[in-house]
Amino acid sequence: MNNVFVYCEIEGTTVAEVSQELLTKGRKLADELGVQLHAVVAGTGIKGKVEDQILPYGVDKLFVFDGEGLFPYTSAPHTDILVGLFKEEKPQICLMGATVIGRDLGPRVSSSLTSGLTADCTQLEIGPYTDNKTGKTYENLLYQIRPAFGGNIVATIVNPDHRPQMATVRSGVMKKAIYEGKAAGEVVYPEVSIFVSPEAYVVQVLDHHVEKAKHNLKGASIVVSGGYGMGSKEGFDMLFELAKVLHAEVGASRAAVDAGFCDHDRQIGQTGVTVHPKVYIACGISGQIQHIAGMQDSGIIISINTDPDAPINRIADYVITGSVEEVIPKLIKYYKQNSK
Repeated sequence: MNNVFVYCEIEGTTVAEVSQELLTKGRKLADELGVQLHAVVAGTGIKGKVEDQILPYGVDKLFVFDGEGLFPYTSAPHTDILVGLFKEEKPQICLMGATVIGRDLGPRVSSSLTSGLTADCTQLEIGPYTDNKTGKTYENLLYQIRPAFGGNIVATIVNPDHRPQMATVRSGVMKKAIYEGKAAGEVVYPEVSIFVSPEAYVVQVLDHHVEKAKHNLKGASIVVSGGYGMGSKEGFDMLFELAKVLHAEVGASRAAVDAGFCDHDRQIGQTGVTVHPKVYIACGISGQIQHIAGMQDSGIIISINTDPDAPINRIADYVITGSVEEVIPKLIKYYKQNSK
C-alpha cells in the first residue's frame, strides 16, 4: 500500500516514451520514499508484448489489463480500471503523461477519488510541508512544481490530505533511463470484467489513425529556436537555412507561434515540447519562464538578442548582442566556410 503508480500509455503494443520517462522519475521518488514502484497498462492483445518495455525501468509490480475494447483508448473503461485498482492498492502518488489521453483520464480518475491533480508539472520532488493555519507538519509530500499565472511565477503545489497525489507531465520533461538497481519485476494479469462494467464499452472508436511526426525536435542534438524577435514567417526561413547547415531542428517560442511565424508542433516550452539538446540557439527570444521550462536543461545555450538584459541571457552560456538579421547570415556564412 501507499506505493508510487505510473499509468503507462500505449499505441497498439508500443509503450509511449513519456510513460517510460515517468517510470524513471517514479522509481526515484519510490526509492526516496522507501516504497515500491507499480505500473498499470491496459490494451488489447498486449499480454507478453509490453512487459519488456516497462519492467526494465525499475518496476516492482506491473498490472496488465488485456481485453477487448481497451484499445483504442476510450474514457470509461480506463477510468473504471484505475479507480477500481487505486481503491484496492491505495497508492500515495500517481503519475501520467500530459497527453491527449492523460488529460482526459487524469481528471476523471482524480474526480472519482476526490484526490486532486496538478497538470503539466515541470518538476516533481519529495519534501515536508507545514500548514500555517493549523501548524501541522506533513512529511514526504509530493511537490508538484509548475509555472502558474501565465508563467509569471513558479508554483509548488502540495496535496496534504487526499490520496493519491496525482500529477501529469509532458513528454520530454523527464529523462528516461534503464534502472540499474534491482526491482521485484512481478507481473499480474487481473480479470478486466471485475473492474469494468459492460456499460463502459458503450462508446466505440470506429476509426483510429496516427500520423508520424514531421520532425524530430525532441531528439535533436542541436536546436535553433526563434521568437517574436524574428519578425515574420520569412524571418524563420533564415532559421531553417541555419538549421540545415548545422544538421539541426527548428523550434519556436509561443509568441512566434501565436504570431503565425511557425507551426504549433515546433513550439517549445510549458505549452509545447520540452527539449534537451546539446546546443540550443535562441534567436530573438526574450526568455519568458514558460519557454525556459522547455529548454533550460540544454547542454549549451546561445542567445542572440538585441536586448542585453533579456531574461534568457541569465541562463545562456554565450550571449551575442545584435539583431538576428545581422547575426544569423554571418553564422551561416562562416559555418559553411569552416566546416568540412
